[in-house]
Amino acid sequence: MRNTRKIHWLTQLALLIAIELVMWQTPLGYLRTPVLNVSFLTVPVAIGGMLLGPSAGAVLGTVFGFTSLADTFIAGGMKAILFGINPFGCVVVTVVARVLCGWLSAVIFAGLNKLFKGGTAAYALGALSCPLLNTVFFMGFIMLFYYNSDYIQGIQQTLGVGNPISLILAMVGLQGAIELVVCGMLATIITQTLKRYVK
Repeated sequence: MRNTRKIHWLTQLALLIAIELVMWQTPLGYLRTPVLNVSFLTVPVAIGGMLLGPSAGAVLGTVFGFTSLADTFIAGGMKAILFGINPFGCVVVTVVARVLCGWLSAVIFAGLNKLFKGGTAAYALGALSCPLLNTVFFMGFIMLFYYNSDYIQGIQQTLGVGNPISLILAMVGLQGAIELVVCGMLATIITQTLKRYVK
């Protein structure tokens, strides 16, 4: 029985990893913008974390992170510039931020699921926590490693803001709101549907 459950868990995780990779390689994964891309890759991360637990959330977050790191070399843009300034910081921004996002959002959902006894609120808040944490960790690590760099200081001057928090809000803006709403809604609906089906 234990082996069957493990195989079932691994099969679901493998399917979600495959979905993550397909989304990364198609327009389903990103809405490209000049500065920060709107990412929908938190959807399978949130679904996996809520369905399969924190370890699956961390694994899917790791996959998300390595696709983001790969984009540094494939697509260029802001992350490529950050890598040129500080490669270690770029790995933290792209990979570590996503591992933490996947793991912690699943932990939050587990607590909410007990609190709300499996109600829709638990799924909605758990799903919303994933894109929110993704943005918080991603931008937070950028500020930690790169705030004093000429590149980020140039963006700050262009946007006309005076501190890291206002800079984050100015940079994220509409992009963050779109990620939060779209990813939160999709992950909530899909996870609740799959949960009923799996049962």
